[in-house]
Amino acid sequence: MSIRRLVRGTIEWERLETVFAEVARRYDQPTVRVEFLDADNWLSTPAVVDDRWFVKIVTEQNSLVHALFTGARNLGVFSSGTEGFFEHFDDPMEMADHELDATRRMREIGVNVPAPVETFEVDGMGVLVMEYLPEFRPLDEMNPDAVRRFAPEVFGALAAMHDHRLAHGDLRGENVLVRDEEVYFIDATNVRENGLAEARSYDLACALAALEPLIGASPAVAAATDHYSSDELLAAREFLDFVNIRPDHDFDAVEVKAEIEKLAEANSAG
Repeated sequence: MSIRRLVRGTIEWERLETVFAEVARRYDQPTVRVEFLDADNWLSTPAVVDDRWFVKIVTEQNSLVHALFTGARNLGVFSSGTEGFFEHFDDPMEMADHELDATRRMREIGVNVPAPVETFEVDGMGVLVMEYLPEFRPLDEMNPDAVRRFAPEVFGALAAMHDHRLAHGDLRGENVLVRDEEVYFIDATNVRENGLAEARSYDLACALAALEPLIGASPAVAAATDHYSSDELLAAREFLDFVNIRPDHDFDAVEVKAEIEKLAEANSAG
């Protein structure tokens, strides 16, 4: 059993049956076909229903794990010289509601996301329902040429979020999907309203961290410059060391910093 699955926990089959019986009832289906996903997911149990709906089930254990992660992330952000900006949810239903709301807001500003459907509660668990996207490819499973082609679009969508006072908060290669030659975002997390400026810099650092192992530091920073200034990249640089110690990022922070500094020096000289 993987460490993520152990931390995420296992939901008793009777409780799962109750959830999917409610899904069938809500969508007027006599029965539903369920496929559980073996995803790298700490904070929910994901499944696909009838190849039509993507369902996330959030338990009390997921909420507890989220609280622990939030504390650790805020401590790491503090070590980068700024106040922590990640925010915990009170319960599983609040976790599900937030992701639904964040997905709706991103969709409203033109960022590609799965269509949000609804949330509901079953037996103390929060259940999130969204459109299922078939035949997608996570960015971190694509070849370097394809990643280089989509990298400017990744930064463009991220800049659109930031321009509308949104932050993703958990940008990784597996949270960026490509379907029909378009980039989609999933799994946004929660940041405090008064920490948005720092969260945007953190987002940018995470995007660079996700892209560097796939295409290299220089192309990653170059793609970012289509939408971000050298000052904004310098602000993101301050979070690179923290991002680098996270277990879900593995990149050359020294090379990314060097490319950002080289760009800033060139702009200053010009």
